[in-house]
Order: sequence, then structure tokens, then C-alpha cells
Amino acid sequence: METKRLGHSDLEITRVGIGAWAMGGPGYAFAWGAQDDDESIQAIHAGLDSGMNWIDTAAVYGLGHSERIVAKALSGLTDPPYVFTKCERVWNEQGEIGKSLKAESIRKECEASLERLGVERIDLYQIHWPEPNEDIEEGWTTLAELQKEGKIRHIGVSNFSAGQMAQIAEIAPITSLQPPFSLIRREIEAEVLPYCGKEDIGVIVYSPMASGLLSGSMTRERIATLPSDDWRSRSAALKEPQLTKNLGLADRLRSIGGNYGVSAGAVAIAWTLAHPAVTAAIVGLRNPTQVAGVAPAADLKLSGEEIAELSQMTG
Repeated sequence: METKRLGHSDLEITRVGIGAWAMGGPGYAFAWGAQDDDESIQAIHAGLDSGMNWIDTAAVYGLGHSERIVAKALSGLTDPPYVFTKCERVWNEQGEIGKSLKAESIRKECEASLERLGVERIDLYQIHWPEPNEDIEEGWTTLAELQKEGKIRHIGVSNFSAGQMAQIAEIAPITSLQPPFSLIRREIEAEVLPYCGKEDIGVIVYSPMASGLLSGSMTRERIATLPSDDWRSRSAALKEPQLTKNLGLADRLRSIGGNYGVSAGAVAIAWTLAHPAVTAAIVGLRNPTQVAGVAPAADLKLSGEEIAELSQMTG
């Protein structure tokens, strides 16, 4: 599977990697509904067998559960993948989620993630959200300190604007940004991607299939039966007037995919990877059968005409 260097780091990562958000399971504000832990572990193993060499998770996914599942999946592996996780989203004993970029909080979060993941060092530690905004410099300073202490290999951010990145870059270099990017979420094209390209900041995009909407397997019937504890049931992208347009786009992705013998989802991912500033894309996995549909995106090269057509459909 093709790899690309992540920003100014020494990490050569595959163009697609394993996303462990849904592996957090049910019972918290950003859940994807019920999830079988054994299937999560099998999905990770299938992703690694396909050639993917990194996993992205976060402490808040399942309030620590996703990180524990990642640890179980990687236990005993002789050649483990890179492990990326995030801080800043915190929770109390009642499971209520809050936000903190205070140094004391981040240090506690880092230690907790190291313990849950069962690793001595985190390959990429990211600030999940730039919130509270007034504390982003304190948070970034703390990540830089943890890096110097050897607990973190590389440091990055997620969901930051170009201006926020410029603000903290004066404290320590940014290895990577993790933003949302898909055919139906293109806000980062204007300022964020050009800034990252100029500053040699790696870009790992999330939700390249719009949280499954562009996977080719989403239907009106399936959307209508999404459980209430799946956050997507509240998404505007899955409601009219956007739904009809988005399903039409998925149909065109499926048609293009047929020419290459790949899924609609693979085409959607490949479109994001075609941007020169994008290093890699996270593909969320819930079971091992999903891997065959998304892994081909890593090496899929769409034609210039196909890229332009898809861009025009959503531009």
C-alpha cells in the first residue's frame, strides 16, 4: 500500500488508516450506536492485514473504551502499527463531556491514554478541538513539553483553523492537522489546505465518506432506521433537502467505482487523497468485511476529468 511522509516528521504512513471512533461503542454523546468489541478487534486486524500501518482514536471515543479496544487488538503483535490519539475532550463520573486545554488536565489525559493503550509512547498526540480557544497556547505548550519528555513522538492538532495553527506554530512546529474533508464538506479548501501545504504540515482528513453517507451502502431505508443513539440520526446531511442531493452523489460515485472495480466509498476517499496537501485519510471501521471496500482507495488514481466532475457536483 502506498505511503506518504506525514508533514516534517519521520512517519511514513499509508494513504488510508484505521479509524476507531465507532469502536468506542454506545452510551455517550458522540456514539455510533451499539458495537461488538470482537468485531472491532477483527476489523483492526483486517485493516492491518490489508497493509494499513496506523490507527487513529481519541480518549473521548467511548470515554476511553476505544483506546482499550485498540490495545487489545495490538496486544502481542510483533510489528504494531503507529497509534494516534487525542486529548482535550474530558468527562466526569456521570459521563458528561467537557473541554480543557489546561496543562494539568492534558498531562493527566496523556498518562491515562498511555495506560489504556498499553504503550510507552504515543506516536502522534493531537489536540482534538481548539476549545477553549483562549487556552490553545497553554495546551500546545504542554504537548511540546510532553514530546521533549519522550511520552509523545509527534504532536498535531485537529479541527484548527489556519489562524489558530499560525498562532501556536510560534511555540512549537505542528506535525499534522486532522480536519473534516469530503465531497460534501469542503470548507478547508480555501485557507486551511493551502496553509498546511505551505508550512509542510501533514493533513490526515477524517470522514472522507461523510460518515458513511458516500460509502455506497447508505439508503433512505437504512437512514430511517438509524437508532437514536447513533449521532448520524441527527445530522443535517441525512435530512432533506440535502439528502436527495447527497444520495445522488453517492450514485455517481458508485458508477465511477464500477469502472475501476471498487466501491463508491473508495472513490469518495480517493477524491480527498487527490488533493496535493492531503497526506492520508481515516476510514472508520466497524467490522472486517468493510475493509475490502475502502482499502483500494489508497492506490486508486482518479482521472483529472473524474476529479473535476465530482468537484463541480458539490462546488
